Amino acid sequence: MYMQSSSGETPVSDAGLSAAWSRVAAFASAVDADLDRWLADAYRVGLTEFRALALLGQATDKELRVNDLAQRVGLSQSSVTRLVSRLEAKGLARRDLCPDDGRGVYAVLSGEGETLLREVREPYERRVRELLSQASGHFPHLDLGQLGLALGAVRALVAD
Repeated sequence: MYMQSSSGETPVSDAGLSAAWSRVAAFASAVDADLDRWLADAYRVGLTEFRALALLGQATDKELRVNDLAQRVGLSQSSVTRLVSRLEAKGLARRDLCPDDGRGVYAVLSGEGETLLREVREPYERRVRELLSQASGHFPHLDLGQLGLALGAVRALVAD
């Protein structure tokens, strides 16, 4: 079976789509692993911690329900509970109870967390740009020509 996009791009078989997605996922994993190491070495936070802090920093009142944070970061409830505990231990966030029902728990960005976000944001953006623009040097084990084709196949389906 072939999938044809409305943009007239070359159709991709189901097996080809699976291979394309595997290439995209492998690249994303390699970039994430590099960012995680870089953040840990330079700023003593992991990538998931940084993403959680960034989400809290973008939220109204610098807080999110822990359930919402879990969904946005892509973690289970138990994993995000451990994540918030790590952020608390580092002084980057705190927990607060929902005033409406007393059962909901919020993760709240602390002043130290805001300071860290301001410090890390620009170097992080530069690091991401470097990893993507110089991918062949950073990830020589990946076939970037095939990755480009894979990204095109996925884009064609997402754009439909």
